[in-house]
Amino acid sequence: MKALLDACVLYPTVLREILTGVAGQGLYTPLWSDRILEEWARATRKLGPGAEEIARGEIAALRATFPGAAVAERAGLAARLHLPDTNDIHVLAAAIAGGADAIVTFNAADFPRHTLAEEGIARLDPDRFLFELWQKAPDQVATAVERVRARAEALSGEPQPLRALLKRAKLPRLGKALAAAG
Repeated sequence: MKALLDACVLYPTVLREILTGVAGQGLYTPLWSDRILEEWARATRKLGPGAEEIARGEIAALRATFPGAAVAERAGLAARLHLPDTNDIHVLAAAIAGGADAIVTFNAADFPRHTLAEEGIARLDPDRFLFELWQKAPDQVATAVERVRARAEALSGEPQPLRALLKRAKLPRLGKALAAAG
């Protein structure tokens, strides 16, 4: 399965690390465009000085880890597409150009399911996407999530209970499932 990751799911560190960790387990192929990565980098400016530079370093690391994930723009493709927010057309265009099966995003309103279905693409929120992957490969998803939890704990110097961490990452369903299975 190929899934295009929208900027809104790449920006939060814990969520991004879980999504890319699961991709690193081979459970799906991540896709993004240069413009999506640029949106992520610019969004970090509100976090203060140095945040954008850190994001750009993380972007460079992602590019190195997933060299085939970047989708090139296809000339003329965006011009035929329509979405409620024209600023999101580039996301759909990248999904089509990359042969994505789904767009993983929190932005449901701007990616109507019927519009995406016309292109053969599903819209999934990250919690549903990861929960469905967990149902197919529970050990692999749990391993990726535990790595992120342990790293968050090491960086913060404080306990990071799994369910609370996933709730903050807007992954309550996955958190509940992993807690019940653990």
